[in-house]
Amino acid sequence: MREHPQVLLEDVYEVIAGPSGHLLDALHDGPEGVPVIGPQNLANDHSIDARNLRRIPDEKARKLARFAVQSGDLIIVRQGALGRLAIVGQAQESWLFGASCLRLRANDTRVYPHFLAWYLSGPFAQNRLQQLASAGTIPAFNVAALKNMEIPVPPVEDQQTIIAILQAAQTQAKLHREAARRLEELCPSLFIELLARTRR
Repeated sequence: MREHPQVLLEDVYEVIAGPSGHLLDALHDGPEGVPVIGPQNLANDHSIDARNLRRIPDEKARKLARFAVQSGDLIIVRQGALGRLAIVGQAQESWLFGASCLRLRANDTRVYPHFLAWYLSGPFAQNRLQQLASAGTIPAFNVAALKNMEIPVPPVEDQQTIIAILQAAQTQAKLHREAARRLEELCPSLFIELLARTRR
């Protein structure tokens, strides 16, 4: 296997922790205000799930502007369900991220966000994240620990190829899941139809 050069995560991505819990004391479940991304919003396909979003009033959000997200940022859980992550899309521009998360923002063009997301989702990186976690009732890791994690840096052309293959596989998997869901929904009515045929 070809060895790729390694860099520390902090050399290519800015890593910051979410706001302290007391700064988000105005969080609510209503439809008004600025959405705050939490662990429950990080989907398995690295997208942001907008269901069950909590929000904070606009006035409060303006004071937390440094915790705003932009397209291409990675949001990763640092407390509880360690390692869950998602990539911010254009639809989530200017949202905030919550206290249980970290924001990773590229400050270098050597590592694409989607490549980093796939790497951090892999078994080696996930095991490493678990090792970095502090012991306690709720496992957690700090910013410094993640910053010092080593990341492989293949040529950008190779990163693009890897991303394209995995995204195509992900799309196919999603289509298969949707087809399976529809078949499951059809089973009750199919049962009734088959039962009716036996009476003829």
